[in-house]
Amino acid sequence: MDRGKFIVFEGIDGSGKGTQINLLVEEMKRQGRTVYQTAEPTNSVTGGILRDALGGFTDRTAYEMSAMFLLDRIFHNSNKINGIKQFLERGIDVVCDRYYYSSFAYQGIDADLKWVMDMNLNCKEILKPDLCIFLDIDSQSSDERIAKNRLEREIYEKKEMQERIRKRFLEVFGILKDSENVKIVDASRSIGEVSGDIIKIYNEFKGEV
Repeated sequence: MDRGKFIVFEGIDGSGKGTQINLLVEEMKRQGRTVYQTAEPTNSVTGGILRDALGGFTDRTAYEMSAMFLLDRIFHNSNKINGIKQFLERGIDVVCDRYYYSSFAYQGIDADLKWVMDMNLNCKEILKPDLCIFLDIDSQSSDERIAKNRLEREIYEKKEMQERIRKRFLEVFGILKDSENVKIVDASRSIGEVSGDIIKIYNEFKGEV
């Protein structure tokens, strides 16, 4: 049995990840693939603590957040019920909304970036994705989409913060360019145009592996 493929979507808030993930998963299933859809933070106890912090209900430092995301990510990979590894080993593709790139971009602003990257990239319990699709929009578009679709904002969802996070994402992808398979997609266009590019990237990726 062939191992499943591990695909991650990233982007600043409001970039349209949820919509584009659903469209790609539909296409993958149409092509006969079995797909498990997941996200970070997870539904674990640690994931709940993280969501409380992201929602502004509890105060956590960037170092605390980084360490908790690492713990949640190890659980996400390794747990025996719905862990990423066990799906991939069964030949099931995994599509994940956010992964360690988000830790680098979000927590890596206020915590030491090298420390955040090293503890994720050097952890044997954390798998490297086969493909990362980054949906790129500017902070103004992000702010407008968040205002339209959210009643409450999370701690990172301010315009000036989103601009810093976007720049950090692009910096991180430059650092990782020789070791990670990252594709950047202009997400400022229509849903159909963005989806068309993503499906093309997926089909090319599928042909390479």
